[in-house]
Amino acid sequence: MTLKEGGRSDAPSGTDSAAGVVAAKPTLKTISDLTGLAVTTVSRALAGAPQIALETRLRVAQVAEQIGYLPDRAAQRLRTGRTNVISLVLDPHEEILGYATSLISGLSEALRSTAYHLVITPHFSGTRQIDPVQHIVRNRMADGIIFTRTEPQDERARMLMECDFPFICHGRTELPVQHPFVDYDNSAFAYRAALRLVEAGARKLAIVLPPNHFTFAHHMRHGFLKAVTQAGVQYEIPQAISIDSKSDAIRDCFYDYFGRENRPDGVICGGEVIAMAVMAAAYDRGLTIGDDVHLITKQTSGLFDQVRPRIHTICEDLSEAGRLMGEFLLKRIHEKRPVNDLQHVQDVTGL
Repeated sequence: MTLKEGGRSDAPSGTDSAAGVVAAKPTLKTISDLTGLAVTTVSRALAGAPQIALETRLRVAQVAEQIGYLPDRAAQRLRTGRTNVISLVLDPHEEILGYATSLISGLSEALRSTAYHLVITPHFSGTRQIDPVQHIVRNRMADGIIFTRTEPQDERARMLMECDFPFICHGRTELPVQHPFVDYDNSAFAYRAALRLVEAGARKLAIVLPPNHFTFAHHMRHGFLKAVTQAGVQYEIPQAISIDSKSDAIRDCFYDYFGRENRPDGVICGGEVIAMAVMAAAYDRGLTIGDDVHLITKQTSGLFDQVRPRIHTICEDLSEAGRLMGEFLLKRIHEKRPVNDLQHVQDVTGL
């Protein structure tokens, strides 16, 4: 930048051409001037309107970031009635490594070129699942809600449909009215895992299921029972533990099982923490993984790529699930897409 007499510069008023930033508080008009787009187009692009081309949205977002533009969120809410917030209601998942970070990564990718911010709302143990959802809706804290761990007659989904509040869930329900969801094919996971253990030589299978009130517990049970019936092998489903049990309890349960004469010699684990607990029980009983007992686990991280001895794994892509949920929810909010277009069951991969 060159200075003229009296301290004037060649740069346009209000800008620093060397730094490429705006000195005064930037506005939509500033972005409009820099991009050559109408103010209304800039506003809609920053709001993530799907009618605006993705290339335009990305260019406007880049300019806004470069000049340090920050929208007046309070004014936006008064003007549009929107918060530009998506709320993810999250439960803790000890048995699934990287569950939260993977979902958040995928959701962040879906929201990256939009005006929406992702806010995490925890669901604390000991409270009703519907409590945080009711709080968000009652106080209009978000434009859309994402929640996990669905139940067959999920009261959260029922309430949100009744009040026509945009949402999507990770998991299915058995409600008579269709709703948006992204799910993993847990029935196929359990079915294919059981047959893989039989192929490896196992003759009595065990599976650690989710708590029975969750929908995916029914899916896993169905796939497992279908496989053992088809293969004609014995099976056992522990009643004292679930995938939500502490790892010590799972290890102790299988330490007892592995000490029996008619012990399970093939175990299906719904998460990597469960698999490690079962491996510890086998080791403590002097059993050899891959010979005396066969294991297969659902894998959601790269952990078991480094575990020896190797065990069979089936992958669930939680990052993809998060991305799809984010994309579907935005389509529900902005485009009012039919529900059938906003449902997806992820295939089983890894075998």
